[in-house]
Amino acid sequence: MNYEEALNWIHGLYRFGASLGLERVTKLMELLGNPQQKFRTIHVAGTNGKGSTSAFLAKILEAEGYRVGLYTSPYIEAFTNRMAINGKDISEDYLVKLVEEVKGAVEELAASPIGQPTEFEVVTALAFTYFAQAAPDWVVVEVGLGGRLDATNVITPDVTVITNIALDHTETLGDSVAAIAAEKAGIIKPGIPVVTGAQKEEALTVIREVAESKQAPMYTLDVDFAQQVSALTLDGLTFNYSSPQHQLHDLQIKLLGRHQARNASLAIAARELMPIPFNEQAVREGLLQTAWPGRLEIFSRAPLVLVDGAHNPDGVLALRAALEELLQGRKLHLVLGVLGDKAVDEIVGVIVPLATAEVIVTTPNNPRAADPHVLAEIVKKYCHNIPVKVVEAIPDAVAEAVAATKADEALCFSGSLYTISEAREVLKKFYSQNS
Repeated sequence: MNYEEALNWIHGLYRFGASLGLERVTKLMELLGNPQQKFRTIHVAGTNGKGSTSAFLAKILEAEGYRVGLYTSPYIEAFTNRMAINGKDISEDYLVKLVEEVKGAVEELAASPIGQPTEFEVVTALAFTYFAQAAPDWVVVEVGLGGRLDATNVITPDVTVITNIALDHTETLGDSVAAIAAEKAGIIKPGIPVVTGAQKEEALTVIREVAESKQAPMYTLDVDFAQQVSALTLDGLTFNYSSPQHQLHDLQIKLLGRHQARNASLAIAARELMPIPFNEQAVREGLLQTAWPGRLEIFSRAPLVLVDGAHNPDGVLALRAALEELLQGRKLHLVLGVLGDKAVDEIVGVIVPLATAEVIVTTPNNPRAADPHVLAEIVKKYCHNIPVKVVEAIPDAVAEAVAATKADEALCFSGSLYTISEAREVLKKFYSQNS
């Protein structure tokens, strides 16, 4: 089996659907010798910010000299991005080896009354087998979808983190913030401390009730610890962090947007609760070293060209707030491609009014992509007398948008991680050739 064949086998599991539940993945882990019990973890759930928070925490631990695994989803550049140790992705050859090891257990389970495991369950089994073999000191595990019934919820972490909670995946997780919070809070384990950045009271109430029922100490951002941004530029943020344990001044991160100071603070609070000595200098170094592709990522400064994977109303609100601070009078060109099962009208209503030059509507490479012509009509409702164009192929949309954006203007790609994943590849080639 080669790498392409291994990927085809993994992605071929998509046809079996994405049914949530722990019975299949629990049995799959048993067949594999319960690899998830062989390393220590921090478990991170939430609607927005869980990827960035996971990345901050992994880098902090890495700066302390630990070997740190990181399991995230989805990927931006390559499938191997999903499982890494100290920032180095799993190799293609190692992934092939893992598929060959896990395939038999998957087929055995599929032939049993329990039935076929889903693609995400199998990928989680691959990741946990990898970490069990590679033996990192810590693994930061990002939840795939929800929490309570997510395949990653077979671990017992040292610390649980729940970032901000908002409406997303409502068809699966529930149509209210409280219902979604209940799903996220399903990763809370008895007696294990939980850190949360949830801001809506209805979410906090649910998380608090679950934490109390499991006697899990709860620490809430803006209540038990706090952050304050003191400077914001295109180079990143400077902020202060305060808790009963530590007062950390002038912390710096390269990720843009005030919301990233909140995510970084969740990582610091989680680090404070880990059963190992706290190292302030490593916190500073780790935060500064953290990069997270596709989150207000800058490709050019003249013109200002950014990509951001915001794909739900709350994520787009954070993007809009950041752009309002960063644009500094520049005209904005916007390239938008969204999935049809998202809150399309809300997403468009938040971000499109910020565009002052033009909006190009494109098509993410996903079967759930919104029809660009239908999306363009929605966009027109929110435009301020600027052109709206449909350019279906993302490479063509990138080329047209870059050509139309003047040196003193700005260009932003957003709407879906699938949109920005493809746009990033084109932008990387363009700017490497023209640098």
